[in-house]
Amino acid sequence: MGAGKSTIGRRLAKQLHKEFFDSDQEIEKQTGALISLIFEIEGEEGFRDRESRTIDDLTKRKNIVLATGGGAVLREKNRRALRRNGTVVYLQIPIDTQLQRTRRTKHRPLLQTDDPEKKLRALMRVREPIYRQEADIIIRCNNRSPHSVVSELVRKLTDQE
Repeated sequence: MGAGKSTIGRRLAKQLHKEFFDSDQEIEKQTGALISLIFEIEGEEGFRDRESRTIDDLTKRKNIVLATGGGAVLREKNRRALRRNGTVVYLQIPIDTQLQRTRRTKHRPLLQTDDPEKKLRALMRVREPIYRQEADIIIRCNNRSPHSVVSELVRKLTDQE
């Protein structure tokens, strides 16, 4: 959360002349409801089911850049789809930067808690090893402009070809 996946993904897609998709935005378009409302009504499990279907559909497309929610990697099915159909990028930022970037938001259901820092640390304990394991490319994003991150990412993607 707060790593800049959508911003960087959108800019990367533009630079690579690809179509950009954000799985959370696609879910909101399909349902006509905000992610926070889906969480409220269906719970995290219901949201994750929708997320898995959306990722499965999107990863079948060609020439796209896809930004997923940070919890997408929790399901092996999603990890398999992402690995099979593309290059997986982990945009790495420290928790204090995440806190700073997400502190005023109301649309992140997992952070609607009395102690968002504790929640972010708990999420990272579970997710960080998966991010590292699944990533083809890891980019450190702390205190960097989206332009700088995209430039590095384009270089690394070009090196992989």
